[in-house]
Amino acid sequence: MKRLINTVKDHSGFFIADEEEIRAGKASDVYFSRSMKGLSHDQEVVAEITSSNEEEWITFSGLKEVLSLLSPRNLTISAIEEGEIIGTRDSAGIPVPFITIEGKYSEIGEMETAILGLICQSSGISTASSRVYIASYPYPFYSFGIRRMHPAISPMIDRAAYIGGAYGVSGILGAERISMEPIGTMPHSMALIMGEEEAWKYIAHNFPKGKRTILIDTFSDEKESALRAARMFPDIDYIRLDTPRSRRGNFPNIVREIRWELDLRGFKSIKIMVSGGLDYDSVAKLREAGAESFGVGTYISSAKSIDFSMDIVSINGNAITKKGKYSGKKDVFRCSNCKKLKVIPSSSRIGKCQCGGILEILNRTVYEGGKQVKNYESDRDIRMRVTKKLNSILSKSSTESR
Repeated sequence: MKRLINTVKDHSGFFIADEEEIRAGKASDVYFSRSMKGLSHDQEVVAEITSSNEEEWITFSGLKEVLSLLSPRNLTISAIEEGEIIGTRDSAGIPVPFITIEGKYSEIGEMETAILGLICQSSGISTASSRVYIASYPYPFYSFGIRRMHPAISPMIDRAAYIGGAYGVSGILGAERISMEPIGTMPHSMALIMGEEEAWKYIAHNFPKGKRTILIDTFSDEKESALRAARMFPDIDYIRLDTPRSRRGNFPNIVREIRWELDLRGFKSIKIMVSGGLDYDSVAKLREAGAESFGVGTYISSAKSIDFSMDIVSINGNAITKKGKYSGKKDVFRCSNCKKLKVIPSSSRIGKCQCGGILEILNRTVYEGGKQVKNYESDRDIRMRVTKKLNSILSKSSTESR
């Protein structure tokens, strides 16, 4: 063992893979390269990516990176649209193929690990972000969680959170990649170094209208500080509470109390922003208590990955797969009327839904012959589709609860 350790070259940089290493298959599980070496001749395969997650729906993302990874390989790829909000199984319990890849196994096999990694984590973050959107609606929330994860993936985290419904992101590079300005308020360190009221003054006088947010819980009681800040700067947009768990007690009650006192004294235009360890449930309770903006970190950035897997379902035109999976290439349809999903073999004729509605295909060809077959949507456009669908879910939920 001592001899082995001495022969290992010490790595002195960041423990990350660069794009070249990922594209070369070096960030893949070793057994894929071993299987490649053991093949006597290449095979034409169809590989499908499905999920075993049982959530009612997920927000699918990461496809753009998958297409970038596989370019310019000679493959045909069909996929569910990025930003699609969809269940992982159809109405009959058949798994939905999110991505279908056709081509030589030598072009696909060694990329499996990277492909799955790109969509598993991104979709998990987008799904968590979408759930926060529902909890905070109609008020904005922002992704503040990149400090909880490796900095090398901060742009991916911010993009996935934004696609899922976040109104903005705190990361400088992440915001740059999605062509927007980063969102930030003021840190406690600013109040500690400058003095609390001097820090407030700087924010109030130097930030544009709509973004003047004062952090009021560095030293004093939240209610006292909120009223003091409001009297000093009655035109500020938000006061922000980031009270640590050990001091916050019943956080919704603190928000209710501050809202009451601000309103009573004529400061109804000053809104309350909250942050610090928030999740779906706490955001919903704080919204009901009177908060109108939310900074959400770990719940989004370290969201549980969506458990996707990739399996061969056809070899040289013959339907075959491992046990527990469904062989043969498939298409995914959604009824225009009842919105139910239906997965059928690609060779089958398309009929109408049982309700009489028209079945619309969801997994369209997005890549063929080493090129994308259509221009990719902007992240802003993808987010707009996501929030439109989330608003529909909210509307349906509101109608059913009456």
